[in-house]
Amino acid sequence: MLRGRSDGVQVQRKPLVTCLCVMVFFVGLLFVYYGSFFGSRMHQVGRSSRKLGGNPGDNEDEENGSNLQEDILIREKRNTEDEEESDPKLENEIPNEENNQITLKTFPECDSRYSELIPCLDRNLIYQLKLKLELSLMEHYERHCPPTERRFNCLIPPPEGYKVPIKWPASRDEVWKVNIPHTHLAEEKSDQNWMIVNGDKINFPGGGTHFHNGADKYIAALADMLKISGGNLSNGGKIRTVLDVGCGVASFGAYLLPLDIMAMSLAPNDVHQNQIQFALERGIPATLGVLGTERLPYPSMSFELAHCSRCRIDWLQRDGILLLELDRLLRPGGYFVYSSPEAYMQDEENLQIWNAMSDLVKRMCWKVASKRDQTVIWVKPLTNDCYLKRAPGTKPPLCNSEDDPDASWHVLMKACITPYSDKIHHAKGSGLAPWPKRLTAPPPRLVELGISEEDFVKDTKAWRQRVNSYWKHMKSEIEHDTLRNIMDMNANLGAFGAALKDKAVWVMNVVPENGPNTLKAIYDRGLMGTLHNWCEAFSTYPRTYDLLHAWNIFSDIDERGCSIEDLLLEMDRILRPTGFIIIRDKPAIVNYIMKYLAPLRWDSWSSNVEPESDPLSSGDEIVLMARKQLSLPGGSH
Repeated sequence: MLRGRSDGVQVQRKPLVTCLCVMVFFVGLLFVYYGSFFGSRMHQVGRSSRKLGGNPGDNEDEENGSNLQEDILIREKRNTEDEEESDPKLENEIPNEENNQITLKTFPECDSRYSELIPCLDRNLIYQLKLKLELSLMEHYERHCPPTERRFNCLIPPPEGYKVPIKWPASRDEVWKVNIPHTHLAEEKSDQNWMIVNGDKINFPGGGTHFHNGADKYIAALADMLKISGGNLSNGGKIRTVLDVGCGVASFGAYLLPLDIMAMSLAPNDVHQNQIQFALERGIPATLGVLGTERLPYPSMSFELAHCSRCRIDWLQRDGILLLELDRLLRPGGYFVYSSPEAYMQDEENLQIWNAMSDLVKRMCWKVASKRDQTVIWVKPLTNDCYLKRAPGTKPPLCNSEDDPDASWHVLMKACITPYSDKIHHAKGSGLAPWPKRLTAPPPRLVELGISEEDFVKDTKAWRQRVNSYWKHMKSEIEHDTLRNIMDMNANLGAFGAALKDKAVWVMNVVPENGPNTLKAIYDRGLMGTLHNWCEAFSTYPRTYDLLHAWNIFSDIDERGCSIEDLLLEMDRILRPTGFIIIRDKPAIVNYIMKYLAPLRWDSWSSNVEPESDPLSSGDEIVLMARKQLSLPGGSH
């Protein structure tokens, strides 16, 4: 731009350039001074505003899709001061001189590429941390959570064009394509009727790998195989809880619901990684998980029936360890329904597998209850009698008496049979009442928890009152079909979920892994749940729950030295836009959380509510109710 101008003009600019250089120098000195000042202030605020890790949106993928490894290496070379300057969360915090704390303006929004982030099941993290995992054992599909410095500190955005999900029960059969813009399963499974793309929606005809003509017909055939009177697989409420391994898009679980059967639909975040996302968008109970090296996060004797329809699991590996995990989870007299080519194909390879499986289950004391066409149903023994009659040295062996069959949070599987306790052995069964009586009947395993039947009844009544109170406060905000997927983050005995029996909802009852393992009582009631550590992210996709109920969970993680802010961001991640939050905790905790409502884009319409007194009241709890706004990418609402 200087060409063609006279030398006089150029000479006149030299003093101006000199002045600008001097000004830049002094600004640099001020930046260094104040940067160090604010850096020290950040360290003074402690855990409440600790660094959670850089904004993932600040990174760009490499052209070959190598999971940001080059960028991660660059980030690791940054010093602490550089990280604080670039951290989006810290940029939005304003020091408050009076109380030496931070006032948060807003949480930043993550890059849209992270709209489906599952922090503890993120394969990018595995590559970045260079974890050495055994792929043949499926370890790469198990939980591996990011360390503190790598956690995300931004709000996970919905995909572009996101719509409020279709309401139940219509959602069973159709979802908005824009909410889960993945159609590869429709193409790949087009001959099996998993799903069909239909304009702006995805439809689910109810098909599966081994039930192309519909899950309802397949379920009726299973009831017929078991000679159940009336053709209802629930068998008068005796079959209530089911584990569907390798569930696809969970149509099997969807068509069990009208029969009053609740299935935990389970699949890994694998090459068909959106299966569980579709299931939860449909409003069907489901969770991410894999039969790998660790026990599934459920206690022993949780399910009346386990199901695998062409789930491509090598049941014979490692002395049958995966099949023995199902054995741990099945109740006395529980069924394993196996629909797969091995059960009916007569070629040499499939016959070899079938013969080996038949030999294994025989040594496990399972018997064939029925076999027809592509399906075989095995039944587990009611007592220990068969185990005790086996020849010495028979494998798999019985587990040691010191082994706790209910311990299941990061507990390695063992290739052994879990025998029944003396009480179960002599009772010849679980002793459970049929559904729905078992929902309110004191479960037999209460005695193992040291809880009396009287306390159980008190707990049930108290939570019925509490839930009724919640609904009164929420009445102006919800309609009859507003809620479907609900999570109780500290479920105790499951009474919160039990109180919702007459609502068209299902509840994921979460039991913190650091407390009493009350999950066995929850399953005995005919409800679903899982163990979890709330200092970590939950194993689900973003935007999968309509309501989160957090009773004293913030007090618990605060006492454990974990971050309240991390948990709030995690709740925002798994909560659907327009979804609800109920936080019941100490006044100091709730008041602290209140300052984060605006940064999280949560609307509070009922805060500092003093709950009515009941037998569980501690006298120092208040209730906060809030609603998540529908924030689209770019900050629009």
